[in-house]
Amino acid sequence: MTVPLMIHTLQTNTLVTAFALVGMVMWISAVLSKYLTMGRVHGSAIAIMIGLALAYAGGIITGGKNGLADLPALSGIGLMGGGMLRDFAIVATAFEVDVERARKAGLIGALALCLGILLPFSFGVIIARIFGYTDAVSLTTIGAGAVTYIVGPVTGAALGSTSPVIALSIATGVFKAVLVMVATPFAARFIGLNNPRSAMVFGGLMGTVSGVSGGLAATDRRLVPYGALTATFHTGVGCLITPSILYFVVGAICK
Repeated sequence: MTVPLMIHTLQTNTLVTAFALVGMVMWISAVLSKYLTMGRVHGSAIAIMIGLALAYAGGIITGGKNGLADLPALSGIGLMGGGMLRDFAIVATAFEVDVERARKAGLIGALALCLGILLPFSFGVIIARIFGYTDAVSLTTIGAGAVTYIVGPVTGAALGSTSPVIALSIATGVFKAVLVMVATPFAARFIGLNNPRSAMVFGGLMGTVSGVSGGLAATDRRLVPYGALTATFHTGVGCLITPSILYFVVGAICK
């Protein structure tokens, strides 16, 4: 197959090309995780770092704002990385939950969910204030990013925040996700993260679906659906209350 024909094939099958690229990145990440870190750092964490590097490189090469998706042959990454497939993957993960075990989380699970939203939000707002942000919209958007990198842009769009602030909220959430993913295997035995109930509490506290899922996968794959379940609720509740209730609270404090 000649080079022009290969390029034409990639450009006319962009979504397939995107799946192939992501599959290759995941394979490389799994190899690096196994042989470079001896499994201590999950492949998902390495894949996120590779993805961020590729997105940065794509932005430099094309001068655009969508990373690799600005390259014609890789435009399918924009669809694959969109909300549709992301939400489908989250829902599919939650379907593995045993409902009877999930009920055992009970009140402590609900409390973990509340704390998991309020604590990182408050921390994000304080850090944003320290770095000079004073308006309620920016403070709320950055605080929402500390909840998860999905809640951040959703809140920013709802409140009409500026693009730099929304980007900062996403970066905050991604940093949190990678930190949770890397630290979970090391902290698991010290916090008793070895059963479905503790996994659900952990997911409610941490919130980031990707970070919790990757961290639990490196700890005990059987716990992934339980942590992902409450982490998904965490994201949903965060999207509801941060641009509404928490925004009004921040606005009242700023006055």
